[in-house]
Amino acid sequence: MSAFEKTIRLVYDALSVITMAVITIMLLFTFVFRIAGVIGPSMEKTLYEGDKLLVSAYIKKPVRGDIVIITQPNAFNEPIVKRVIATGGQEVDIDFSLGYVYVDGRRIDEPYLQEDVKTISEFDIEFPLIVPKGCVFVMGDNRNHSTDSRSSKIGFVDENYILGKVRGRISPQGQWKVDKHTILL
Repeated sequence: MSAFEKTIRLVYDALSVITMAVITIMLLFTFVFRIAGVIGPSMEKTLYEGDKLLVSAYIKKPVRGDIVIITQPNAFNEPIVKRVIATGGQEVDIDFSLGYVYVDGRRIDEPYLQEDVKTISEFDIEFPLIVPKGCVFVMGDNRNHSTDSRSSKIGFVDENYILGKVRGRISPQGQWKVDKHTILL
């Protein structure tokens, strides 16, 4: 084999390895996980604007407490990050005078909310309401600075528009853990 043929073979092998690496990365980012950024203050104190999140692209069924990325068309024309408060068939009620959220008649404990924050912002959705099957009711953790399922600008979220579940924070470094549980009292 001549030097030219060896060089061609080396270039071909290198291109094959690079091509396979690119295909593998594309498949991983399409079917396994994605990276998403947080825009706005709606999830503070859990997530902050500019945080970069690792999002599992595979989610069986969203459950209460999951933080999800939503791609459903909305008034903002961009993906949003919110917390699942209720799933299909559940009743949601909000006592805006006390600031409490109830699911199926039970007040939910929301340790991820800032201590002095109560759910007082009202929008154009009336409560109580039943979440339709195949949909979820979502809210931001920074309730009084979040447009979410309390507003017709977002409304109920069809589960088909959930891009994925937030698994952790990759930026800023050293702050991987993301609080994700809602506990019924």
